[in-house]
Amino acid sequence: MRVRKAVITAAGWGTRFLPATKSQPKEMLPLVDKPMIQYIVEEAVASGIELIVVVTSLWKGTLEDHFDRSRELESFLEEKGNLELREEVGRISQLADICYIRQKEQLGLGHAILAAKLMVGEEPFAVFLPDDIIVGAVPAMKQMLEVHGRYGGSLLAIRRVEREQIGRFGIIDPERVAEGVYRVRNLVEKPDPERAPSNLGVVGRYVLSPSIFPALEKTLPGKGGEIQLTDGLATLLATEEVFGYEFQGTWLDAGTPLSLLKASVSLALGRPDMEEEMRHFLKELLR
Repeated sequence: MRVRKAVITAAGWGTRFLPATKSQPKEMLPLVDKPMIQYIVEEAVASGIELIVVVTSLWKGTLEDHFDRSRELESFLEEKGNLELREEVGRISQLADICYIRQKEQLGLGHAILAAKLMVGEEPFAVFLPDDIIVGAVPAMKQMLEVHGRYGGSLLAIRRVEREQIGRFGIIDPERVAEGVYRVRNLVEKPDPERAPSNLGVVGRYVLSPSIFPALEKTLPGKGGEIQLTDGLATLLATEEVFGYEFQGTWLDAGTPLSLLKASVSLALGRPDMEEEMRHFLKELLR
């Protein structure tokens, strides 16, 4: 079955970014000149997704406003003769069909995905975490949907991580199926490096079977009373195949203030209108 829908989880408090996120959603923090969630929506659209379900929470209204149309702003830019920027602002509201649902309590990633159950229905769907930005010639999710079309089941985006970073990721126990594709035999959340089954860590892209919903409904809350997607996937492994795909592209972590800054610099260095000046600035700064 073709994957038509995507869930973007955007309900967290963003406490790592306080005080910046006291009155602004973390997902609206800028990477160069776009909020991080716009990169995610653009990747979903470029991958063929037709409907995007954004799981939000209290104080996230500006996120919805960003993807709505602002005729006043468009008219102002047109009057000022800034037609290129007016076109860009108008394009944002036309990116995708987006609907929103609130996660009334922040009880973990698994709980956030459960909040989208009625909108997703009985079909496979994509999941994006907004603070995982992936840059490449072919969108990471588009690659994943092609792999999912061959193997079915559920599919996790994976990348090789350094030993000292293993404790930050969910790590798979892999069985190689094809180049870059692995059957997941087990999944361990943030293991000690000595006990990790591999160095293949899960990052914020998933293609999930609708069977994940009953699996999550049976998942008991863990640390902090949260329902973890990792635990739901471990339950799903008993009845369905789960695969990992080592995607092609550069993963940028935007989940902490420092990593957000690094991601912005990396993206700026990849833009023809900024690269030269940014390189000059960095050389002067580091002299």
